[in-house]
Amino acid sequence: MSHVMNTYARLPVAFTHGDGVWLHDESGKRYLDALSGIAVSTLGHNHPRLVRAISLQASRVLHTSNLYGIPLQDRLADRLAEVSGMDEVFFCNSGCEANEAAIKLARMYGHQKGVEVPTIVVMENAFHGRTMATLSATGNRKTQAGFEPLVSGFVRVPYKDIDALRNVAAHNHGVVAVMLEMIQGEGGINIADDDFQREVRALCDEMGWLMICDEVQCGLGRTGAWFGWQHANVRPDVMTLAKGLGSGVPIGACLTAGQAAGLFKPGNHGSTFGGNPLACAAGLETLDTIADDDLMANAVAVGDAIRSGLAEALAGVKGVVDIRGRGLMIGIELDRPCGALVTRGLDAGLLINVTAERVVRLLPPLIFSRDDAAALVDALAPLIIDFLSQ
Repeated sequence: MSHVMNTYARLPVAFTHGDGVWLHDESGKRYLDALSGIAVSTLGHNHPRLVRAISLQASRVLHTSNLYGIPLQDRLADRLAEVSGMDEVFFCNSGCEANEAAIKLARMYGHQKGVEVPTIVVMENAFHGRTMATLSATGNRKTQAGFEPLVSGFVRVPYKDIDALRNVAAHNHGVVAVMLEMIQGEGGINIADDDFQREVRALCDEMGWLMICDEVQCGLGRTGAWFGWQHANVRPDVMTLAKGLGSGVPIGACLTAGQAAGLFKPGNHGSTFGGNPLACAAGLETLDTIADDDLMANAVAVGDAIRSGLAEALAGVKGVVDIRGRGLMIGIELDRPCGALVTRGLDAGLLINVTAERVVRLLPPLIFSRDDAAALVDALAPLIIDFLSQ
């Protein structure tokens, strides 16, 4: 009997090593990784630059705590500010921690404005994490069920519905922020179009609200830009990052700009492990490699190749509702629950995921090539066709 707590419905496979876009299991079988550990393995597996950076830092110092200066943390914060235009960075260990920091920031912002009960507008089908505050912000009853009472201070509106947001603005005077994902990953690869992003930014400016962008899954080059909001050029007041930032080494970040900058003071927030030297070394190498190897342009080109290849292979197939995405964040929506495709993919040597019950989610490493894209389409399309024919 395993003594690991039973919190995951794990697939019947364990991996021993990886190389590039491939993972190898205990029997020696290899798998094309089109999931990246859920958008985490930005640089794939065993990337020489990342391995070298982590090994070098491990030989120096792993951890000292935030009681002391951490030069690598300063460098990573500077680099993130450079590519985002944001002003400040708080480092933590995960996406839910980054979002928790964002929620605390919004509440502090509201209290400083004299709002007695600060309220954050969140979206239907959103996913922001599994801590008590972030699961309360999440728009998924399965995530919330059994953990009531939820944290108060949230009001929910339909995703991409600017009229609903304006209605909240007209009737709820305790609102201090809007929190949204530029692409809802867990929600089914739902994309906030550029016009909606600009409308949210304009409404936040009009109302004096903070715009909080959860870029945990779609950030760090995955959409073909450093961050999803950059496609619409709508810099948020608060942005959260994690997943791909360390290419597998746990690290998260909450960034602030403008009226959100300077809110936290010593003692307001903290993290024992957040921004330790090892994690920051991984983050710096990840950012540098994305830039040096032009991986954002690669995400656009290869993502387009995957979507067009799937569109051609699945053209006219009854049951395929939509093929959508941006860069290397792709969803294939079917007309029925399709979780069985994950196991079928595993049998075929392909790592994929199904989210929102009916959406096949693809999140390949940013190093995916056109040949890898062709291999993915060649493996996945027949699985979907066969599944829908039954």
